[in-house]
Amino acid sequence: MNIPNLLTLARIAFIPLLVVLFYLPFSWSMPLAAALFALASITDWLDGYLARRWNQSTPFGAFLDPVADKLMVAVALALMIERYEAVWLTLPALVIIGREIVISALREWMAEMGKRGQVAVSWVGKVKTTLQMVAIFLLLAFAPGTPIALLAVATLYLAAVLTLWSMALYLRAAWPHLSSSM
Repeated sequence: MNIPNLLTLARIAFIPLLVVLFYLPFSWSMPLAAALFALASITDWLDGYLARRWNQSTPFGAFLDPVADKLMVAVALALMIERYEAVWLTLPALVIIGREIVISALREWMAEMGKRGQVAVSWVGKVKTTLQMVAIFLLLAFAPGTPIALLAVATLYLAAVLTLWSMALYLRAAWPHLSSSM
């Protein structure tokens, strides 16, 4: 067990705490939930950076890191769907969650074929992740209908567009292998 893996495990441990903070009936609970989500987002970057910098990449970390990211984002988006109760927020959230499921399955399938490197994270995926983390942080931190929350929804839509773009890139990269196995 190394520090990057511990950071990834901490991110998973933050998920139930995020849910509890979301439902607490106090004025400070949402800003604290947003701060916790921001901390989790920072650990997402930090664990990868430290694993590369200290040469501490492990198969366990390579497996768990994307799982932790997807769990945190999916849970936070589900909470935002409940908070906003609006189709205009539900749509980009479901696009993002759906894409994560498709790409996770694609990566697993490609790994079984020994071709995981062909669906490696792209720069579009990195920008998408950054935008969705910023959007979710702002959606948690600011009440629905406020100007910053509206900006956060617009950012979430931009993340959803990049989500579809990156999914298309991954599927195109995997298509020769997908089509040959039909």
